[in-house]
Parts: sequence; structure tokens; C-alpha cells
Amino acid sequence: MEQHTPPTPRKRPTIRDVAAAAGVSRGTVSRVINGGHWVSPDALAAVNEAIRATGYAANHHARSLVTGRSNSVAFLLTEPQHLLFEDPNFSILLRGAAEALAKREMPLLLMVASTPEERRRITAYVTAGHVDGVLLISSHRDDPLVASLLCADVPVIACGMPLGFEEQVGYVTADDAGGARRMTRHLLDQGRHHVATITGPLDTPGGTMRLAGYREELGDRFDETLVAHGDYTRDGGEQAMRELLARRPDLDAVFVASDLMASGALVALRDAGRSVPEDVAVGGFDDSGLAANLHPPLTTMRQPFERISAEMVRLLLEVIEGQEPAAITLPTSLVRRASA
Repeated sequence: MEQHTPPTPRKRPTIRDVAAAAGVSRGTVSRVINGGHWVSPDALAAVNEAIRATGYAANHHARSLVTGRSNSVAFLLTEPQHLLFEDPNFSILLRGAAEALAKREMPLLLMVASTPEERRRITAYVTAGHVDGVLLISSHRDDPLVASLLCADVPVIACGMPLGFEEQVGYVTADDAGGARRMTRHLLDQGRHHVATITGPLDTPGGTMRLAGYREELGDRFDETLVAHGDYTRDGGEQAMRELLARRPDLDAVFVASDLMASGALVALRDAGRSVPEDVAVGGFDDSGLAANLHPPLTTMRQPFERISAEMVRLLLEVIEGQEPAAITLPTSLVRRASA
């Protein structure tokens, strides 16, 4: 019987192979792989083409031993786990961050820290060097977790202004106050006279700034009895709307600081026999996909979530490379639907 020698496994391409194909030194290839610093455009193009042609793939474990970096980033949500699935904002931010990092061949680790024990465990993991930096999602004022990360010199970029750490932590935020002003003005322009609001938690940047924008737009017409406080959940929005209806049955519009809370507010209005928008106009904030599917479809302020994610990743990688943290505010836009 004829015997066949098994084929010899194809040798994994090395930096030496890439350098030979590109006609450059191994040092130039190494610089390209580690960020492209101090490499001419022609050499950069040649190396990238050689990487594609040879099928070279970087050995990230070996690189981490040399650089002292993990080559990974954490997506850290400081809210209860169920909100990751209930609030569509978080999944959109997560997907956008993962896509931005995938272009750099960096994995994203999802972490949730809403209890003291979770914060302790995650702080120990992150400060041990298992990730190079943290994308902080939904921070609360003076969060002790943020203080711990800063003390350990862990690079952090926040989604939204990190209250209490504005001068130490970079961030990317939508224009919360400006968006709230525009939504409040839109409701007033519909001929509404008693415009209420349901705020987010006042220890969060969105809760604070959206209330400030609403208050600023109303000016002398601001009335504390038209304000109810929510918690960015559907149930919280429903409860706050019932509270407002009991206190101010004459209200004819409400600006709700998140679409998820607005979905609860619509339930409370329907249960009270109030039609939307005929009796009460409703405006939200986010436009993450939920708004268009509510009944009636929700007028809201759109946050540019995809750009927020991409900018957070860009700023975090800059901080990891040693640059000073930066802050970016992105504009929101009014999306008119049937609710107002």
C-alpha cells in the first residue's frame, strides 16, 4: 500500500518575512505593528501591504510581554446588570466600542460594577494590569470606583461628564443641556403652557444637565411642582408620571430625560385616560431605537451614539499612549414624531 507523507504545516509568517517582503528593516515593521510612530508614509504602506500578502498576524501575547500591556480595554458599566439588557443605550455603546477596537485588533472586556463587592473585585482586576484602560459608562457623582482607578493610574475615559472628576478624567458627552433646551422649546412652540419634566438621577451628568437645560429654557416660568425625579428605568418613568399627574393634573406636556422612562410615562398617561399628544405632548431623549416603536412614536432628542463610542475609544487610546485626557461635547438633534 502506498503511503503518503502528510504535508508539512505551513510555517507561520514572522516579522523577518514581512520585512523582506516590504524591503524594510525588522525595526520598521515592529514600529508599524506597535502604532506606526516614526514611520514614513511610504514605509507604512509597504509594510501594511506585506502584512496582507504574507498573512502575518501579530503574537499579542509576546507583544504584551515586551510592552507590559494587555492590549485590551474594559467597557465598565456602573449600573445593575439588568439595565445592560433593558436600556438600549448601553448595548449601542457597547457595540460601537467593540467595532472601533476591532479595527485595531483589540478585544473589549465587558464588566458590570453596581455593588460594593463588584466594585472591589473589578478594581482589583483592572489595577492588576489585565486591561490597558477603561471606558466608563454611566458614572455617578464622586464614584469611589473612579477614585480607585485614578489612584492606580489606570487610563479612563467616561461617557458623559464624570461629576466630581471633570478635571481628571477625559470624557465624551452629548450636549445634554442644549438638547433639553431645544426639546423644552419645541413643546412650548406646540402651544403647551404647563410643561413638566421627569429627570434622570441627579448624581448623573444627564440627570443634572438635562434638568438645567429645561430650567434655563423656561426661565421665570419654571415651577418646581412640574418636576419629578426618575431613575432612567421604565418603572421609574411610570411612577414619576403618576406623581406629576396627581400633583399637577393641568400639565399639558412633559419632557422625559430618557426614552426608556418616557415609555413608562406613556403607560401612566394611558392609564389616566390622557391621550398623547392631544391632552399631553411627550418628548424624550436618546433615540436609541426604542422611541420609534412606542405608541405613539416618540418625539425625542437624538444622541450620536456611534460617534460617542468611536470618540471614547480614540481618546482612551491617546491617554494610554501618554497624552493628556481630552473632553468632547457632541451635538444632539430633534427627531419629530407623533407624540409631540
